[in-house]
Amino acid sequence: MLKGDYVDKSRNSPPMAYQLPFPPDALSEIVVNPAIPVDERVWVPQAENVAFRPLCLNRSQGYWMNLLRVRKSGVLSCHRHPQTVHGFVLKGRWRYLEHDWMAEAGSYVFEPPGETHTLYVPEDVEEMITLFQVNGVMYYTDPYGNNTGYEDVFTKIEMCRKHYTENGLGADYVDQFIR
Repeated sequence: MLKGDYVDKSRNSPPMAYQLPFPPDALSEIVVNPAIPVDERVWVPQAENVAFRPLCLNRSQGYWMNLLRVRKSGVLSCHRHPQTVHGFVLKGRWRYLEHDWMAEAGSYVFEPPGETHTLYVPEDVEEMITLFQVNGVMYYTDPYGNNTGYEDVFTKIEMCRKHYTENGLGADYVDQFIR
């Protein structure tokens, strides 16, 4: 048998879980269910009509995974990525003003290091939700590249702690997403 082969166990013995202990210093997994929360308080406001839902805030490797939700047509700040970004559109659609493609529900987007762009949600979209993995820093700029701010995993954690404290979930609510 090759590594990674699928074995149909329906005709043989029941499946067996891995029997050895996990490494004692291994981090615990994160299971977020449901990923799109029922409790509106879980969404962290980022700007008017824009919020994110943390899924994994990896402070040891400097990346974060979140759902970005936009509830009104408009432009999100121009920003630059010095490292890769991965996105998967769950609902609605969006594009970057700098490109001619449209990311729609079911689309995967790879953003290479050095990409600078301006996210735009079209007028006929009531709600857009995209899963993003952002590695490193997001530098906010004006259209001419002048720095206007930044976000990293630590500013995301700080935003979550502040929001969850203010809405009654508690500052430690975010801890479940931090690794």
